[in-house]
Amino acid sequence: MASVKDLKKKIRTTKGTLKITTAMKLVSAAKLSKAQQAIVSTRPYSEELDNTIRTVSALVQNYQNQLLKENDNKHAVLLVISSDRGLCGSYNSQLSKKVRSFIAESKDLDLKVYFIGKKVRELVKKDVRDGKIYKFAKTEPTYLESRAVADELSALFAAGEFGKVFVAYNVFKTAMNFVPTVKQVLPIAMDKTFQEKLKSEIPFDFKYDPSPNAILDVLIPESYRSIVYTCILDALAAEHGSRMSAMDSASKNCKTAIRSLTIEMNKLRQEDITTALIEVVSGAESLNA
Repeated sequence: MASVKDLKKKIRTTKGTLKITTAMKLVSAAKLSKAQQAIVSTRPYSEELDNTIRTVSALVQNYQNQLLKENDNKHAVLLVISSDRGLCGSYNSQLSKKVRSFIAESKDLDLKVYFIGKKVRELVKKDVRDGKIYKFAKTEPTYLESRAVADELSALFAAGEFGKVFVAYNVFKTAMNFVPTVKQVLPIAMDKTFQEKLKSEIPFDFKYDPSPNAILDVLIPESYRSIVYTCILDALAAEHGSRMSAMDSASKNCKTAIRSLTIEMNKLRQEDITTALIEVVSGAESLNA
């Protein structure tokens, strides 16, 4: 059974841990606010750009672009976006399960896995064929760094080294909720049914300056880069939200542990006091006998 001294030491250690988890929670909350603002402001642009491309490409006849070309190449790349640090709950473990599940379901593809962040790589490296690991100047990549990654993958796709490019990441929903997802980003899928529906809804064509082909040649790569950047922002927001939630739970557990240890210590103190009083009374009675 622990002594009062041992319990005091445990309480002091737990209070130290509580300070750390509380500080980490506050830091993650500040980063989450910034990341949330970034993803909320970027998503509408990305979605509107995608809708514009789909509308124009549906109305333009016989347009071809390398990023739209379907092919029979069975070589594919999976870009996994995870964290470099732990202490973020099930953020990395759930994503690693999704990656393993996707690989198991894609037996017809020769998958090579690239990584942003090292934690999921550490969990799945025995089960996958490793590719490149992207590292950035800071923990959170800038748009230019994200664009460099996207352009490198699209160049490999255009050169025929890969027939498909997928991104695995956690989609941010709320501070306590994210969804592990695998999305195909290349080739950009153009739903034929959607195109036919657009043609019936918009029976006229637009006037373009410059030509529609020139516009699409600029917009399609930009849309692809925007999709990759949005995936990275989603993953960052989900990471900060998951870490904030994990540190909040850890802080609550520390407070519960401190209360329990304090109660136990007070009971031991009371027992010591009671024992001492009994000894004093017994001694006095023996003297009076």
